[in-house]
Amino acid sequence: MIQATDKPSDAVRLDVWLWAARFFKTRSLAKAAIQTGKIEAGGLRAKPSRLVRVGDALRIVRGEEILQVTVAMLADQRGLAETIVAAQTAPQRATDDTERPGVRAARAQAAAGR
Repeated sequence: MIQATDKPSDAVRLDVWLWAARFFKTRSLAKAAIQTGKIEAGGLRAKPSRLVRVGDALRIVRGEEILQVTVAMLADQRGLAETIVAAQTAPQRATDDTERPGVRAARAQAAAGR
């Protein structure tokens, strides 16, 4: 169970921060996303125990959207995402033809084969 501490911290675990910022419904889902390479911190693949600090840039892939966020505030309890995230780019589609060629063709072929 996550508990608030009395002394202020200058860093929070990545999986806890993603859950607190409401990018994932549970901490387990955040941890699974990190372990499967869907979260990058500073352009590098991260681990769930990586410490996040204010100002860190994160790249989050959720389903077919890609989010670029900047950490504005540290939190280890769920709160309003708007106060925890400083800047967020508009979600991009991960199925862009330049990133995953052939995805649309494969989906169309699979739909036709039903």
